[in-house]
Amino acid sequence: MSLSPAPLGDAAAAHAIGPGLALAVASGLALLGYVWVGLLRARAGEAETAARAPVRSVPPMALAWTAQFVALFIDISGFGLATPGARFGFAPALSMTTWLVLTVYLIESRFLPLHSVRRVLAWLAAAAVLLAWGFPGESRPTAASPWAPLHWVLGLASYGLFGVAVLHAALMNRAENRLRHKLATPGGLPLLQLERLTFQFVAAGVAVLSLAILLGWWFTPSWHWDHKNLLAVLGWLVLTGLLVGRRIYGWRGRRATRWLYAGAALLLLSYAGSRFVFEVILQRGLNGGGA
Repeated sequence: MSLSPAPLGDAAAAHAIGPGLALAVASGLALLGYVWVGLLRARAGEAETAARAPVRSVPPMALAWTAQFVALFIDISGFGLATPGARFGFAPALSMTTWLVLTVYLIESRFLPLHSVRRVLAWLAAAAVLLAWGFPGESRPTAASPWAPLHWVLGLASYGLFGVAVLHAALMNRAENRLRHKLATPGGLPLLQLERLTFQFVAAGVAVLSLAILLGWWFTPSWHWDHKNLLAVLGWLVLTGLLVGRRIYGWRGRRATRWLYAGAALLLLSYAGSRFVFEVILQRGLNGGGA
């Protein structure tokens, strides 16, 4: 039995099958892992103690987190594709954001009682993985500037930091409501500790976002004031205003979280929202939608 070389078209198709299959396997494993974590907590019942919950649900969460990272690497890096270059889109950006939030959660949960948000994070991550699987990024063979990759990395990192800040703000609001209604919160974080963590992540996010915007404006020749950049700057102004208000006027509680939610929403719309409109609603690629 002899082996003959496949035609060029068949070789290219076979070359594309490998990364596509790897992406599907990694995404499927991540999706199954996150769904398992969500359903596990639901079946555990209220009788399960907080001490037993991490033993049963953190390992599948960590495995799903690893599989999601592999899927993101394959998707965003364009690993194994015939055309070299990175790939970006609204869905991979959202998936990367949830992965970064889960990274912080997995670290913090080793030291702080954050078990109550595990199931919510698992379902959010499952939705993000499924969305990125259905809407993979578009290929970017070349960057407009050698600084562009750092600009993209910093932008995604700021997404993750503000996502963590929003998570802590939601926990802070929940603890505040329970305290106002005089409900016990066994195993929960103290309100002041949640507040401090929230603003630490906001400050870190503003610093990283400032660098991302500065790089995009200074080093990218294609910078222009489109809806994406305008919303990003507006989000930066709102979040910087939150830090200024906190510093000068001592903002806290609901006023502070409203500013945080508004700024995070503007940032979500700036890239993920604008790319969703171009990729899904208008069905236009990079040439029509810009970076």
